[in-house]
Amino acid sequence: QVQLVESGGGLVQAGGSLRLSCAASGGTFSSYGMGWFRQAPGKEREFVAAIIRSGANTYYADSVKDRFTISRDNTKNTAYLQMNSLKPEDTAVYYCAARNRAGVTATTSYDYWGRGTQVTVSS
Repeated sequence: QVQLVESGGGLVQAGGSLRLSCAASGGTFSSYGMGWFRQAPGKEREFVAAIIRSGANTYYADSVKDRFTISRDNTKNTAYLQMNSLKPEDTAVYYCAARNRAGVTATTSYDYWGRGTQVTVSS
């Protein structure tokens, strides 16, 4: 059983940056692909970014490509999401998730989820 805890959310002005962290415990972190998702009020949870177990490959939603960077440190059991050039439409609760099967963008591919961290971008 893997436990995931997100941190680093907050309130930022448009154009600003935030770095989210996802600390994992209770499992072998390097065995899991990691993903970040977000959910805005009244909307479905959507894929943001993913990284494979080794960190060699990353994937991004078109809406965040070239602005967000996902990374991981397997020695620290932590995944990160660096968010730059933030926009008001990035406002959402951000969740990290862990998977050990195929399908990097689908929520159903992920077995373990954190509770989320709020990101609010003001205009």
